[in-house]
Formats: sequence, structure tokens, C-alpha cells
Amino acid sequence: MVNRRVVTATLLGIFSVATLFIEWLYVLTIVAFISLGLYEFFSLIEKKGIPMYKYFGTAIGVVIPLSIYGRFELTKGWELLFIALALLTLFILQFSRRETTNAVVGISTTMFGLLYIAWFFSFMIKIKLLPAGTSLVACLLLVTKGADIGAFLVGMWRGRHSLIPRISPKKTIEGTLGGMAFGVVGALISKSFLPDFSIFTWPNMIILGVVLSGLGLLGDLSESLIKRDCSTKDSNTLFPGMGGVLDVIDSLLFTAPAFYFSINYYLSKAFVAGTGF
Repeated sequence: MVNRRVVTATLLGIFSVATLFIEWLYVLTIVAFISLGLYEFFSLIEKKGIPMYKYFGTAIGVVIPLSIYGRFELTKGWELLFIALALLTLFILQFSRRETTNAVVGISTTMFGLLYIAWFFSFMIKIKLLPAGTSLVACLLLVTKGADIGAFLVGMWRGRHSLIPRISPKKTIEGTLGGMAFGVVGALISKSFLPDFSIFTWPNMIILGVVLSGLGLLGDLSESLIKRDCSTKDSNTLFPGMGGVLDVIDSLLFTAPAFYFSINYYLSKAFVAGTGF
């Protein structure tokens, strides 16, 4: 299992680096991960006997990142309008069903999937479209996935004390600390190729490593909570030794939006101040 996980992680890492320099492949990969992740999520929920709008939800989830890449803006903050329209459509679809049992749960869970997976992971495209987006994405991946790798290695080597056993029995306090250490190292390494923004000081990079590592852990635990509620170990078996798409992107679902908002806020302040980056 460990050997398969290492091989899979290595191949995914190489592929991820390659996509950073081929924009259409990067966007296509994000869209594919969102569609497969949504399908996995809806399939998990269906096992609980909840009626899902699997295909509609997946289709809408694909449109969100594509519209972001195409810079489609019907109005400022159009994403919320888009989500509101999706909610109205779900109610219309529900009217056509004879069975009303779990209707509210089904609609709510479909909307949750769109927000949790499609919208959150679409921030990977938003980051790529920022100035020096390729370097920023590389930093995000290095810190977040570095923390994942560190937590796995240290937890396997020295893990003794469980973190939250009722949610994820294999996660340990030692692994968590190791993940944060790897995340900080990844952030410090990232400084060598990041743009010369005044925000990227050495102390700030340490803070960035800790914060993103912590958010990545929350993302991992959140997905573990969903799987435990659905009585499933892995969301899928697509990636040998690692599980499904959700098992691969879970930590990025929380770190990508946080990283985008912090960088975008800095860029906005710099532009208003007229001081440059």
C-alpha cells in the first residue's frame, strides 16, 4: 500500500508540474477533478438512501470553473447569482418527482457539493489567472501537498497519539506537527521562485506555511468526516494507494480559497495605494 501510494503521488506530482506550464491542460485537469470529485461525492451520499441530482449537479459543477476561466461575469459576484439559479432549478426538478421523502436533504446536499467541491476547487483557476499565477499555484501545491506528505511520513514513523480517532483513526498529533513542519519548509522554498511581492517576507512565509498546513488538515478531516458518515474508507479507487479524486484534492479545497483571498486582497491594496507589488 505504501509503495503504491508513493508511486501514485510521484506520478501525480510530475503531472501537476507539467500542467502548470500548459494552461489548457491545467484548466482541463481542474475541470476533470471537479467533475469526478462531484460524481464521487454524490455517489457516496446516494449510498445513504438520499435522492441526489447527480448528473445535474456534476454538469453545473463543470460550468463553474469553465466560466471562471472564460472570465464570464454577468454581474459582479455572479457566482452567487449562478448558485441561486442552480438552487431554483433543483426545486423545479424536485417538482417533477413523485416522491418527496428527503427532498430538502437531497437539494441541500446537492448545493453543498457544488459549493464544497466545484466552487472551492475553482479557486485553483482563479489563482492561476492572478499576476504570476503559475508561481502562486506552485507555492500552494508545494505547501499543501508538502504538508500532506509530511503528515503521512511522520505519522507512519512516529505517530503514537491519535488526533481525532472517531473521525480519522490513523491521523496522529505527531503526524500533524510533522505536516506543519513540512508545510513551513515548502513555504520557505517557495520564496525562491515567488514574485517580488512585499507580502512574501520570511516571517510571512512561515505564517503562510503554518496556516495553509492547518487548513489542509481541516480539509482532510472534513472529507474523512463525510466518508465516515457514509461508512466508506475511500471515495474511490481511481488512484492506487491513495483512493479517489476527493482523497487527492481534499486539503486543497480549503487552502485554495484562503490563499486566493489573501493574495487578491494584497494585490487590491497595492493597486489602490499605487505602490506596485
